[in-house]
Amino acid sequence: MRIALAGAGAFGIKHLEALARIDGVQVVSVVSRTLEQAQQVAKKYGAAQASVDLQDALDSADVDAVILCTPTQLHAAQSIAALRAGKHVQVEIPLADNWADAQEVARVARETGLTCMVGHTRRFNPSHQWVHNRIVAGEMSIQQMDVQTYFFRRSNMNALGQPRSWVDNLLWHHAAHTIDLFSYQCGEPIEQANVLAGPLHSELGIPMDMSIQLRSQSGKLCTLSLSFNNDGPLGTFFRYICDNGTYIARYDDLFTGRDEPVDVSRVAVSMDGIELQDREFVAAIREGREPNSSISSVLGCYEVLGKLQRQLDS
Repeated sequence: MRIALAGAGAFGIKHLEALARIDGVQVVSVVSRTLEQAQQVAKKYGAAQASVDLQDALDSADVDAVILCTPTQLHAAQSIAALRAGKHVQVEIPLADNWADAQEVARVARETGLTCMVGHTRRFNPSHQWVHNRIVAGEMSIQQMDVQTYFFRRSNMNALGQPRSWVDNLLWHHAAHTIDLFSYQCGEPIEQANVLAGPLHSELGIPMDMSIQLRSQSGKLCTLSLSFNNDGPLGTFFRYICDNGTYIARYDDLFTGRDEPVDVSRVAVSMDGIELQDREFVAAIREGREPNSSISSVLGCYEVLGKLQRQLDS
């Protein structure tokens, strides 16, 4: 499996580290914003091609699939270009920053018949997999999810503390993780969604605080709080309130409601959610099947995001 990676920033490096642990996978091309960065990363991970233009990878017969870790605003157009070039695609979350573009990517994916997977990593984290497996087995059911997504990001910096060339978005990026996970864990669509946003940042032009309420088809609830103003523990923390226990997920770690650790080390072959995500992408292509977090399975999340955006716009 010959893969091109576009976007050699903080998240792109996570994918490259993960791909290095998967048998039969070779990174053959690295695309980045500057040629110097592309060449440095390509050399480190053994890729023959380094470029600042994604089209170079799409034109190459040596590329089977593309992983897109580029700025949010480029995701939809780049996904469509890759699919039309005959390449399988894994695009990092979010698929798009508007509902119309998300629908168009889905249409092109159906038209080409190629694998198109979106990086909804929470589906793959062992902590959330453990909860999902118990739900599927009929051992418990969600009553409510309480989720906090908190960062301290009052300037345009990435996860490595480096300046970003684009502006992140609480709704279309960070809320997408939870909206998709809530529907996935409940096993049913979201029928009601409400959003409130704080004031726009004077320079970034985005709300720095947001509150979202969700209700599933059968009445399960989710309350999501998001902030770029939080100067404290950073990250996303999930509380699952179930009919048979309460569980708190902190990325790949899981605890009971009484803060007792739950062993999730045997849930999958790795404790790295990104690696498990990439393994699923490669396996789905090899086996000719639909992957978990395929574009069709996550599209409902983007429909909800579109509705929430219309609420904010009005």
